[in-house]
Amino acid sequence: QVQLEESGGGLVQNGGSLRLSCAASGGLFSIYSMGWYRQAPGKQRESVAIAPTAGTPKYADSAKGRFTVSRDDAKKTVYLQMTNLESEDTAVYYCNCEASMVRGGIAQAPGTYWGQGTQVTVSS
Repeated sequence: QVQLEESGGGLVQNGGSLRLSCAASGGLFSIYSMGWYRQAPGKQRESVAIAPTAGTPKYADSAKGRFTVSRDDAKKTVYLQMTNLESEDTAVYYCNCEASMVRGGIAQAPGTYWGQGTQVTVSS
């Protein structure tokens, strides 16, 4: 199983910046994408930014121009650089990974993996 460990959340003022990190571990696996979702109180979880292994990153409209997702594949880590944060960005941010475990040299069926979540609070 892929385990995801997040870090970097916290409290920041309006207009501030934060960088989230998420490292994947757990044996041999092939990653198809890594990215970030968020869930605000009383709302559904939504996609924020996804970095596929093949292709260009995809951003939610609310994140375009302010957030940047990047990956360090050697470290199996995804980052989310967030700038010009607004109170509406307050949420629990979850790391997401789409991957296939590799066992005996054979890729298993793809699975979706989640981190435990990290709180981002933007104060006005």
